[in-house]
Amino acid sequence: MLARAEPLVVPGAFDSASAVLVQRAGFDTVYLSGFGVSASALGRPDIGLTTMTEMVDAARRMVQAVDIPVIADADTGYGNALNVVRTVYEYERAGVAALQIEDQVAPKRCGHMSGKQVVDAAEAEARIRAAVSARTDPDLVVVARTDAAQVHGIAEAIERARRFADAGADVLFVEAPSRIEDVRRVARELKDHCLLFNWVEGGRTEHLTFAEVADLGFRLVLFPVSTLLAATKGVQSVLATLHAQSSTDTAMERMAGFEEMSELLGLGEIRSIGESFAVD
Repeated sequence: MLARAEPLVVPGAFDSASAVLVQRAGFDTVYLSGFGVSASALGRPDIGLTTMTEMVDAARRMVQAVDIPVIADADTGYGNALNVVRTVYEYERAGVAALQIEDQVAPKRCGHMSGKQVVDAAEAEARIRAAVSARTDPDLVVVARTDAAQVHGIAEAIERARRFADAGADVLFVEAPSRIEDVRRVARELKDHCLLFNWVEGGRTEHLTFAEVADLGFRLVLFPVSTLLAATKGVQSVLATLHAQSSTDTAMERMAGFEEMSELLGLGEIRSIGESFAVD
């Protein structure tokens, strides 16, 4: 998919149901968002509160819910290089097609929040080397992310990305470059590598059009929180109506039908399976 002429567009999902909706919408890949899991599972912001086992469980459930490849956020790898080895082992067993490791300190925070800190470059590189060496599936894609742009500047971020590539990373992810010129510099100086662009609505990167991102040569474009932001606004709207009117009658057009939702979640298929084992 990464070798296609057009960039691979990957929506984020915050749970298995939203991943099913991503697949039903016709996308070829879905991203398990750490921000989304923290919000949906804990009701808390993405500041490093989710554990490795919680993220692996979310990944396993998502993989089982859809037929398309899952790219999973693995945060910092949840410790040192040895912890990264276990993380890769667990994510592989969960069935993901790709995982993302970043260079923040623990506890980390969302890449578009302020106050980030990163480990030194040697430790960051060790995490990626550990991830690459730990995979037993040769098709597992290792996405190496650096958050150094907001901490040490874009030049340091690009240098770290180069080190990650030398360490064997398949995809390079320079998170949250502020200016369009910084995005262009990333694309220019890392043009020989497979690059990821993170499209966060309201985030720290100046807005570019999709055509501009594609022209710069990015191979993968994540929309990690789009579904979560849309769902939040939709739920808020319906709840406001319910609170004001003690009824959802005027909100029905903003809601999926009960039967529609049941079928989206595979009720028909499950019934067919059950009927195949029915005893006369």
